[in-house]
Amino acid sequence: MTTSAKHDREPVNLRSRAYESFTRRLLADEIRPGQFISQRELVELTELPLGAIRELIPRLEAEGLVKTVPQRGMQVAHVDLNLIRDAFQFRLFLEREAVALFAQEAPEATIRALLDDHERIIAACAEAEADASASGIQPALLKEAQDIDWALHLTIIDALGNAIISDAYRVNQIKIRLIKQSKTKLNTTVLVPTMREHLAIIHATQARDPDRAKAAISAHILSARDRAIGLR
Repeated sequence: MTTSAKHDREPVNLRSRAYESFTRRLLADEIRPGQFISQRELVELTELPLGAIRELIPRLEAEGLVKTVPQRGMQVAHVDLNLIRDAFQFRLFLEREAVALFAQEAPEATIRALLDDHERIIAACAEAEADASASGIQPALLKEAQDIDWALHLTIIDALGNAIISDAYRVNQIKIRLIKQSKTKLNTTVLVPTMREHLAIIHATQARDPDRAKAAISAHILSARDRAIGLR
């Protein structure tokens, strides 16, 4: 690579690092929904130059993660009823069609791996609940279950092989994760029911039944939406 090409890539790399740093801190609760934050504060948080932060802001605004408020600065997206409704509707539209194709085309090995992961989590939960000497489901198991939760949905979306859809889905997934952090984190009460909802999706996929898969994923997404708005 020439020196000129390296210099051309440096701003792009800085912008990408700034975006990754911002979203990582947002999802770690270091930056809070609704919070006002200045460019200087973002420089301190991300440890990246002001130029990279200034170039980052239009992307964050376009993705709906921040908005500029006159005389007050930048405000991180609020988690409110509109965000919940819009983010879950976006998920529903994309995932219904994606899972129909996934049910027809997904490799058996991929489906088997998803099934094994979910059955393992459910078995581990049952074991933890049955162990009188333990204190129930531990944070490490919750964390593993959450990772498996996200992985199922991303696997279905990424199987489309469409970079535009995958990128748009990931932006929306950030909003979904903010909603869950604020309203409905995966916890011991909903962990097993969520895994069982996933199993219904996986079993429909395993049966190569697109309509059943669409119905199962719709029920799952609407259930999560209803928990977020306090209907369940």
